[in-house]
Amino acid sequence: MESDNAITALAALAQTTRLEAFRLLVQHEPDGLPAGELARLLDVPQNTMSSHLSTLARAGLIEGERQSRSIIYRAKLNGLKELMLFLLKDCCGGNAELCAPLIAELTPCCSPQEATQ
Repeated sequence: MESDNAITALAALAQTTRLEAFRLLVQHEPDGLPAGELARLLDVPQNTMSSHLSTLARAGLIEGERQSRSIIYRAKLNGLKELMLFLLKDCCGGNAELCAPLIAELTPCCSPQEATQ
């Protein structure tokens, strides 16, 4: 990921409604949520939600897919992965043991063993 892309993604997430919308979409992977449902859950007018979703999509963090009359939005987990790797790439000046606590804290919520149980 280039610095400009990371800045765009971080800027997109640096707003309360967009951050909460992105977090909801991550929680609802892989099914996603319709735009109207996101607006309802976040108590935001639909036209405002549409603007927020466009910002997140331009940042490469979400994508929408038309299904009949609805657009179903999903988090682009690869975009999130690229952003996180960009932020952690040079973690602790190459001292992996300093990053170990961060990695250990992330691992339980995302472990493949839990997903298959």
